Amino acid sequence: MSLDEEENAAELKIGDEFLKAKCLMNSEVSLILEHKYEQIQQMSDDPSNQVSQVFEKSLQYVKRFSRYKNPDAVRQVREILSRYQLAEFELCVLGNLCPETVEEAIAMVPSIKNRGRTLDEEAIEKMLNDLSLIKKFE
Repeated sequence: MSLDEEENAAELKIGDEFLKAKCLMNSEVSLILEHKYEQIQQMSDDPSNQVSQVFEKSLQYVKRFSRYKNPDAVRQVREILSRYQLAEFELCVLGNLCPETVEEAIAMVPSIKNRGRTLDEEAIEKMLNDLSLIKKFE
C-alpha cells in the first residue's frame, strides 16, 4: 500500500504489514495467557515470578470478552473460519464478535462482501450457523 493511499478496513486496505500478520482471537489469547499464568503460579515460591498488573488486566480482559472458553471450541472456530479464505483480520473480528446474522457480519466486516470472493450470503450464513453450533455445544 502506498503512503498516499488511505487505510480502509472495509476494503481491507490495512497495510501490508498488518495483512501479513498473524492475528489472534480473544479466546486464543485467553488460552495462552491462562497457560502462562498457571506456569507462573507453579513457580510462585520465587517472589520474582509474580504476574504484573498489566498481565492480570490483560488476562481479565480477554477472559471477559472471549466468546469461546473450551480449547477445542477455539480450535474449531479458527478451522471453520479458515475455510472461507478470510484475511486474518476478518477471521479474528468475526471470531471475537460472533455476529448472528449475515447483515451483522457484513456490517462488522464489510470486506467479506467487497473483495470479489465467492463468499455469497449463503456461504456467510453457513459459516455463522457453524459458529453458532460450536457455541451451543461448548
